[in-house]
Amino acid sequence: MRRVSVDIGGTFTDCFVAWDNRCIETKALTTHQNLALGFNEALKSACADLGVSERELLSQVDSVRYATTLGTNALIERKGPRLGLLTTAGFKSSVPLTRAKGYATGLPHKQQMDVPNAQRPDPIVPIPMIQEVRERVDYAGAVVMSLDEDGLRESLRVLVDKGAEAIVVVLANSVVNPVHEQRIREIFLEEYPGHMLGAIPMLLSHQVAGRKGEYVRAMSTIIDGFLHQVMYHGLGTLELNLRNAGYDKPMLCNHNSGGMAQLNSTDALQTVHSGPVSGIAASEHLATQTGLGNIVATDMGGTSFDIGIVVEGGVKHYDFNPVIERWMVSVPMVHLVTLGAGGGSICSYDRMFKTVQVGPESAGSDPGPACYDRGGLKPTVTDADLVLGYLDPGHYAGGFIKLNPRRSKQAIEAHLADELDMSVVEVAKLIKSSVDTNMANGIARELRTRGYEPENFTTLAYGGNGPLHACGIARALGVKTILAPPFASVFSACGAGNMSQLHIHEMSTWTVLFDANRQLFFKDYGFFNGIVEQLEARGREDLLRQGFTAEQIGYRLELDMRYGNQRVETAVVTDLNRITGPEDVLKLIEQFFARYGERFGEGSQTPEAGVRINTIRVCAYVELPGIQFSGIKPEGPGQPPPTAVGSRDCHFVGIDGALTTPLYDEAALAVGTEIDGPAIVVTRATTYLVEPGWRFRAAEQKAVWFTSIEGTPQISRSTS
Repeated sequence: MRRVSVDIGGTFTDCFVAWDNRCIETKALTTHQNLALGFNEALKSACADLGVSERELLSQVDSVRYATTLGTNALIERKGPRLGLLTTAGFKSSVPLTRAKGYATGLPHKQQMDVPNAQRPDPIVPIPMIQEVRERVDYAGAVVMSLDEDGLRESLRVLVDKGAEAIVVVLANSVVNPVHEQRIREIFLEEYPGHMLGAIPMLLSHQVAGRKGEYVRAMSTIIDGFLHQVMYHGLGTLELNLRNAGYDKPMLCNHNSGGMAQLNSTDALQTVHSGPVSGIAASEHLATQTGLGNIVATDMGGTSFDIGIVVEGGVKHYDFNPVIERWMVSVPMVHLVTLGAGGGSICSYDRMFKTVQVGPESAGSDPGPACYDRGGLKPTVTDADLVLGYLDPGHYAGGFIKLNPRRSKQAIEAHLADELDMSVVEVAKLIKSSVDTNMANGIARELRTRGYEPENFTTLAYGGNGPLHACGIARALGVKTILAPPFASVFSACGAGNMSQLHIHEMSTWTVLFDANRQLFFKDYGFFNGIVEQLEARGREDLLRQGFTAEQIGYRLELDMRYGNQRVETAVVTDLNRITGPEDVLKLIEQFFARYGERFGEGSQTPEAGVRINTIRVCAYVELPGIQFSGIKPEGPGQPPPTAVGSRDCHFVGIDGALTTPLYDEAALAVGTEIDGPAIVVTRATTYLVEPGWRFRAAEQKAVWFTSIEGTPQISRSTS
C-alpha cells in the first residue's frame, strides 16, 4: 500500500506516508495563508527519508487524503461571502434569536455563567439579508399553503440587489416535503440564470440536513454556504498543488462523520473538526485490531486537547446537534470534546483564584509560543516544558524549529512570576500541573457523564504533545497505565489514511413502533422501508459517482429512538435493513431497550410510555484497506535500555530541585525496551517524558506504554 494522509492542525501540519512496508511520519508548521506550503514542507521531509522525489512519490500513491482546519479558521475570522436567507413567513427571527441561548453556545463554562456580560455572536446573515416567502408545509408533509411565486421573485430581487453572493433556503418542514424548496431553485434559475450571475450558489436546507429543527437546520445550511467559497478555493488550491506535482487521482477529504469522500462529494460543513475525528477513527481501528477494548482517545496538539470515546462492541458516539464555533448545527458528527489545553495554549494569571489559567486562547503557529522566537510574547505550555528541561532547544521537531529558552523565561517572568510571587521554575511546574489536571478532569467528566469509569478504559495519549504529558495526565486521572499509540505524534494523520469512503443520509420521521395508548404495534412496513430505500439510493449515488461499483457498497442502518415524548433520543445501530413483520418490530424495540439500559442504567426503560423512531439514518460505505496494527500489548520480559546519549537537568512536579535525567534517542523505541523514570526519549517527531515513578515500555510500531511502578525509583539529583 502506498498512501499519503495529512492532518492540517492549528499549529502543525502532520504528514503520514505509507510506502510499501515503511511508515514515515513528518511535521511542518501550518501555513494558514496557503495550506499547500506547509504540506509541501512535510512531504519534502518524507521524500528525503524514502529517497524518492516528490513527483515520483505522488505519481505512485493510491490516494492523498486531507483533514483540514480551513473551515474552522474561516468561521473564526468571519471570512466568507455575503449571504442571503429565504425562509418561511413567520420564521424570520429564528436565526437572529439563536434559540434564546445563543449568548452561551460554544463558550467555556465560566463565560456561560457570566450572564450580565453575555453577548450573542455577530450574525453570519445580517437581519436585512433575511427575506420571507409565503408558503407552508405541515409536519406530515402536506402542503397547507402553496408557494407565493410572485412574492418569491420580489424577495429574490431584494437579496440580489443587496449584494447576496450566495443564497440559503430554509423552509419549515422541508425535510418531509421539499417541493417548495425545489421550486424556489427552479424560479431562481429562471430569473437569474448562471450566465447572468456567474452561477451564484443556492443551498437548499433539506439537502444539507435531513432532520427537523428549523434553527439547527438553518444554521447548518448557513454555515455550509458561508464556508462554501473559502473551502472551494482553499481545497482547490491544495488539489492544484497536487496536480502540478504529478498526482493525477481525485483528492480525498476526511469528514467529521468518520468517513471520507472525493472533493466533489464533500460539503464544507463536513470538513470542520475532521482532523481530531480522524484520530478517533484511528483509535477505533487500533482497539478492534489489537483487542484493547474500551478506549478514551486524547489528542494533545499545539492548539487544543481533544477527547473522544471508543466503546467495545461498536457503539457509536455521535453528536447529532454539535456546536461549531458559536452555533448549534444539525449534522451527525463523531462525538468530540475540545479543551483549550495544547502546547501553544496561553497561560495567564487568574486574579480570582490567584493561580495560573491555561487557555483557551492559543498562540497557534504564527507567532507561536514565546520560545519559537517569532514574536510571541505570552507564556504557553510549551514555554513551561522548555523551562522544566523536557525539550531540547536545538532538536525540537527534529531540529526544524530552534527554541529560545531565554524568551520562555522572560515571558513567564513578565506575565506570571511577579503576580504569583514564585520563581520561574515554580511557575513552570504550576503550569505543568494545571494543564495535566485540566486534561485529566476533562477525560473523567466526559467518561462519567456517560456512565463509564476511567479505570475501565485504556487511555491513549497522542498528538505532538501527548507523549510529553502522558504520565502527568495518568497521575491526575488516577490510572496506572497510559498508552502512546503507534506513530503517536501524527496519529490523527495515520487515522486519516485508514478511513473508509462513507456518506451519511438521514430523514426525520414520526414512526411509532409501539403505541402505548392504543396498545398497537407498527404495521406500515412499506412506509419505513421506502424511507430506508430512498436514503440507501442517495448514498449509493454518492459512491457510484466516485467510481465504485454497487457490489462494493455496504449499508448500516441507525435509528434515533425515544420512549414516548421524552426529549432524549438514543441512537440504535441495527443489523436489520428492512422491516418485514412483527418479529422485526419487536427486535428493534428489544435493541433499543438494551441500548437505553446501557446508557441510563438497567431499569430506567419505560416501554409503557410507547416507543418512537424520530430519525432514520443510513450510512453507505466502502471498506478500503488501511494500516494494520499489531503487537501493541507487552509480551515477554523487558529489554534493558540502550546507552543514553546524554543527560539534562529537569524539574518535576512534587520534587524539589533538579534531577539529572538521562536522554535517549529513537533506539529506545526498539520492541521490549524498558526504562524507569526519570528519563526522556527524543525522536524527530515528538518527546516521550518518563516521569519519576513511571516505567517506559516500547511495543511494536513505535507504541509506548507508561506504567506506574511501586516504590520510589532511584533518582540522581543534580549538583548544579
